Amino acid sequence: MTTTTKPKSVHAAQQYRDTMENAADSSREATETFRRRHESAANAMKTCYSIALNGMQDYNSKLVQFTQVNTKSYVEFLQRLAGVKSPAEFIELSNDHARTQLTTMTEQATQLAALAQQITLSTTEPLKTGFAKATLAPR
Repeated sequence: MTTTTKPKSVHAAQQYRDTMENAADSSREATETFRRRHESAANAMKTCYSIALNGMQDYNSKLVQFTQVNTKSYVEFLQRLAGVKSPAEFIELSNDHARTQLTTMTEQATQLAALAQQITLSTTEPLKTGFAKATLAPR
């Protein structure tokens, strides 16, 4: 009666091969997971940069608009100042202009602060969600 049993070396070689295949599969999975997470983070950064750029353009446009308004107001003030006939009229005109400009600049600063806050929040949102997805991607 002959039994066919594999020699121990063949069995050990098969176990080694199985272990190496499992390690290779794990390595491929880890590499794919890393690639997906990296891609997700990169996409979040692209979105963030795009939103930030648009926000900076909006902010700069608002600054230019405010500069034009303030320059126009100053030119009008100078034109009215040229028609001043007494020191009392000069003081009254100067006080009125200063009061108006203080109110205007306060409103402008408030608008710029709100815009900056909005830009910051909208810029960071893709980072929060993108990196959350990158770290929580399925394995």
